[in-house]
Amino acid sequence: MHQRPSVFKACAFLFAASASLASVVQAADSKLDSVLSRGHLIVGTGSTNAPWHFQGADGKLQGFDIDIGRIVAKGLFNDPSKVEFVVQSSDARIPNLLTDKVDMSCQFITITASRAQQVAFTLPYYREGVALLLATNSKYKEIEDLQAAGDDVTVAVLQNVYAEELVHQALPKAKVDQYDSVDLMYQAVNSGRADAAATDQSSVKYLMVQNPGRYRSPAYAWSPQTYGCAVKRGDQDWLNFVNTALHEAMTGVEFPMYAASFKQWFGVDLPTPAIGFPVEFK
Repeated sequence: MHQRPSVFKACAFLFAASASLASVVQAADSKLDSVLSRGHLIVGTGSTNAPWHFQGADGKLQGFDIDIGRIVAKGLFNDPSKVEFVVQSSDARIPNLLTDKVDMSCQFITITASRAQQVAFTLPYYREGVALLLATNSKYKEIEDLQAAGDDVTVAVLQNVYAEELVHQALPKAKVDQYDSVDLMYQAVNSGRADAAATDQSSVKYLMVQNPGRYRSPAYAWSPQTYGCAVKRGDQDWLNFVNTALHEAMTGVEFPMYAASFKQWFGVDLPTPAIGFPVEFK
């Protein structure tokens, strides 16, 4: 006897067809396709925070975040110059994504669970932390020397409500002097009013690059936070592409470009990624 397809089978077929159509529409609407069609990438970033994003003597933007944008542009067009940078304030990093003013934001954005409810974060491209800056001729060498000195040590830090708590995580007994600007904080170290300054490790490394032989930093950092670029939620194709570009810059074919930027801004020679079994799965 001839049997008709069941209602259940018919519904399942329709659901599968609808899902397939939806995935095709989503792929067609991906930011990846619109950026490729446009012919250049648009990246939201800042302009006043060396070594991340700042204007050079020629007025052009430079810094590690700027280089990250160029790495993604190279992945898109095989041309790192095909990127437009939109200067934005820190509080515009997420709104500009949500309103499609930029394709991605690369502006030393700390990845947090609360922010991840608003935007999608890429793979991390830098791990920040707090480090200590000392004069080269300081009598203190490593963190253990500073800890052993107790309250004989004075640490300069940028004024904020968490300043003392932050310093005391590493140096529980140190005296803490707060300053209104980073320049005054560094001047305190230069003049000997402070034995060390506590600030972002990236800033410490950059200052050492800019002033060879004047400063040094103990091999210790604390209070980690992770930086990643942000993209608009709901576009997996675009997120996958940016992640691929960043991943291959840090571990693969574009490593020389990433490593050169890391050396320029932080003075660190990165080890070449090991050949063989992918390090991500060790």
